[in-house]
Amino acid sequence: MHRGGPGVSKAKPIILGVSGLELTADEAALCAAERPAGLILFRRNCETPDQLQSLIGAFRDAVGDADALVLVDQEGGRVARLQPPHWREFPPAALYGRIAQEDFIEAAAALQLATTLQACELRRLGITVNCAPVLDLFYPQGHDIIGDRAFSADPDVVSRLGRVAVDAMINAGVLPVIKHIPGHGRATMDSHLDLPRIDADVRSLCETDFVPFKALADAPFAMTAHIVYDAIDPALPATLSSKMIEDVIRGDIGFDGVLLSDDITMKALDGSMAERAVRALDAGCDLVLHCSGDFDQARTVLEVTEMMSADLADCLSQSLSLIANPAPADLDNASARLSQLIGAWV
Repeated sequence: MHRGGPGVSKAKPIILGVSGLELTADEAALCAAERPAGLILFRRNCETPDQLQSLIGAFRDAVGDADALVLVDQEGGRVARLQPPHWREFPPAALYGRIAQEDFIEAAAALQLATTLQACELRRLGITVNCAPVLDLFYPQGHDIIGDRAFSADPDVVSRLGRVAVDAMINAGVLPVIKHIPGHGRATMDSHLDLPRIDADVRSLCETDFVPFKALADAPFAMTAHIVYDAIDPALPATLSSKMIEDVIRGDIGFDGVLLSDDITMKALDGSMAERAVRALDAGCDLVLHCSGDFDQARTVLEVTEMMSADLADCLSQSLSLIANPAPADLDNASARLSQLIGAWV
């Protein structure tokens, strides 16, 4: 379901990466002219809290929207754009899965504390969306691009821990993104470098990989997988497949939130960047991520993209309302308790 509806908004459905620690004059002019819906941050953009807040402010000033989305991948473990010494290091998802094997209640408590601390850190900076949690299952034979980013091999454990993370993040004032829908764990290739194919039958997928996404289908945001699922659409990766998005992600799984593409600059996709963006939107993605910071590519992508529909703009506004009034948190106590809970496991 590609979101339509009457009217248009004042932003384009593109989430943009920029080149460095400051918004360049060219980037600011492009943002002012083309109005991308959001900014996604990488390590190249994050040096100190003051610098990062300045970059975020400059982006929002350029697009003329104080509520423009700002995203980051701050999962914990090896996928963390904000690094010490200025930002706290958090463990990978797999740690909570290991604790859950012994004591699920303790694992959930630790994850709730870590997610709260993480989200509070992001919110202070002006970041509104964290591209986490990963709901992919761990498969020993799968490529280690997922690996310890997954909570567990058990769909039930992933579903239950995923719920803890999603709820804690929203309560602390940051929107979560469940990923990589409908499941990346079986893939034996890294979609940053190649186009993986998964040959499992539909029944197997429904009983395993799809389970956590179905359990968290009420999440506000999800991110697609650049993977071909042969049993569903052998011709196209999920990001570009209207059959996958309409029949499986929106249909069988029941996800009705805002659907983000994974980064269209990844080598799993082919064609020009403009073609990739248009195809992803036509397939049913709501927002497209262009993350490389390549200015000429970004300009081309924005120039070929229409303003988002008023319906999608309303969905984004409703999502932001979920985090308008975060619950107060005793961060010192949460930090001490988290250290106590995970101390024996790290």
